[in-house]
Amino acid sequence: MNYTPEMERAMQQSHKMGFAEYERKLENRIAVEQRRQKDYEKCKHLTAELNSYIHN
Repeated sequence: MNYTPEMERAMQQSHKMGFAEYERKLENRIAVEQRRQKDYEKCKHLTAELNSYIHN
């Protein structure tokens, strides 16, 4: 996959590492993916909570 400068910048801002470092070490990939999963779960919970307020 070809990474754009914008993708590289976003990776640096979000995870404090570039794509090369992310791909090079399994530990880095696992840490990033765990953070992404945690953020996803938090957003999913927040969305459900907001939806319940809206529909009541």
